Amino acid sequence: MTTKTLEQKTFPSARFKTAIPGPKAKAAIEKDKHWISGSYTRSYPLVAKRGRGAMVEDVDGNEFMDFAAGIAVCSTGHCHPHVVQAIQKQASELIHMSGTDFYYESMAQLAERLSKSAPMKGPHKVYYGNSGTEAIEAALKLARYHTKRPYVIAFYNSFHGRTMGALSLTASKVQQRRGYAPVSPAVTHVPYPHTFRRPEGTDAKQYAIDCARFIEEKVLKTTLPPEEVAAIFVEPVQGEGGYVPAPTEFLQELRAICDRHGILLVADEVQSGCGRTGKMWAIQHSGVEPDIICSAKGIASGMPLGVMMAKADVMDWKPGSHASTFGGNPVCIASAFATLDVLEGVGEGADPKNEGKGAIKNAAEVGAYMLERISGWVKKYEIVGEVRGRGLMIGVEIVKDKKSKALAGKERDRIVDELCFERGVLMLGCGETTIRISPPLIITREQADVAMDVLEESISIADEEVTAGSTGGKQMGA
Repeated sequence: MTTKTLEQKTFPSARFKTAIPGPKAKAAIEKDKHWISGSYTRSYPLVAKRGRGAMVEDVDGNEFMDFAAGIAVCSTGHCHPHVVQAIQKQASELIHMSGTDFYYESMAQLAERLSKSAPMKGPHKVYYGNSGTEAIEAALKLARYHTKRPYVIAFYNSFHGRTMGALSLTASKVQQRRGYAPVSPAVTHVPYPHTFRRPEGTDAKQYAIDCARFIEEKVLKTTLPPEEVAAIFVEPVQGEGGYVPAPTEFLQELRAICDRHGILLVADEVQSGCGRTGKMWAIQHSGVEPDIICSAKGIASGMPLGVMMAKADVMDWKPGSHASTFGGNPVCIASAFATLDVLEGVGEGADPKNEGKGAIKNAAEVGAYMLERISGWVKKYEIVGEVRGRGLMIGVEIVKDKKSKALAGKERDRIVDELCFERGVLMLGCGETTIRISPPLIITREQADVAMDVLEESISIADEEVTAGSTGGKQMGA
């Protein structure tokens, strides 16, 4: 990515004091290049300094509206006062003793509270780590430990993390796996039902069912003995794969296959959980119950916490089988408690300006409002192939044209990395060609309108450029 300076402009979504990036940002980026691992990906030259609610200020004092939320992490917005207060209070009392070797009251208290929201029948047990990938690693190990089976099934375009076990499940981008072979050979990938890209002439529901039945009718009959498969890992909404919701029929069929063969169903809700889809867990939209659920990102509003929750009879491993020095850190748990207060609208976490409504309910309402508003873009713009999502987990798929549905990664990147950014709205891409809309769950309709105005203007510009290029005019990027 080039870091060309964007001239100072005035947009309703932002307040800019300098050109973008400003002088302090440029200096920070140059220092970063010298000292920081080149494995990090940066979409545009934002150097963040502080955040409040849905707004982020950079080191030069320029303000942006955040519709990325730290990759869906800042569920309660930046520095929510209730969360900050909980972190400060706990940090002044106890920061660390290690829940691996000692006890914290708060570990069991948070587990009890999470159990009440679980998408599967209890009783439950909880394991704490520090991140999403650690939650997945724990689920992978537990599934093998409990079933005494070696093999695991995951899906193409899935993202489950970058540590070696989780990476074996990940099939999102080849660069994430390049150079790390061998990953676990005991993982088999199968198609995930991206219904927008289903074979022409096929029924969407039947296609979703067929994707699940492919596991039983082909994989379990040809390459994997069903009695040797420990688990199926699935994202109820694929995150890095393009914000693609799993059809209900697909998840129901997965559950039936698992039941028939004694296979565990693991729901990866690292990105889709904690209220982002308008329910605590995305899989609850389908009524399907998993055996294990993994969470992180939005569960502690930016503090490092990963959670793996399982049916109690499944979490039957012995002491020493798995642990984490920092997992369940008391400061992180305090942040998680406060986050749940905001999500559920409980006590001091309730929003007094919104009749005490919790952020989960707000995500459902504002998300539905946004989806209704932007669904017409599919007919209005040639490059918008589909608008999809649940709650505040919305994807806009960009294509070369409606007829071919050809991938338009460069056009998507221009919309996100240049056009939206220079207008003061922070967004990210996901999948090969999708714009990811994942603001904090406390976002208002007014803020959503401003951001969608910016996104539509940006899409309109890109649409005109692509159309001009297809008719012999100047092509984008030329």
